[in-house]
Amino acid sequence: MNLLQGHDASCPHCGETIELTLDLSVTEQSYIEDCPVCCRPMLISYSAQDGELNDLRVDPTD
Repeated sequence: MNLLQGHDASCPHCGETIELTLDLSVTEQSYIEDCPVCCRPMLISYSAQDGELNDLRVDPTD
């Protein structure tokens, strides 16, 4: 099972679809990443269990 997986999300600022690479071996994680389209910061939060994504949130930081 590959625990590094790509998931599509929408930037909360510009609305563009972006691909995030998530490490699903971590049960919960939050981090800030800049949108590759508009360069504004986003708060990425997710939870996983047994290598499966349970919840993914992408929120603006401002």
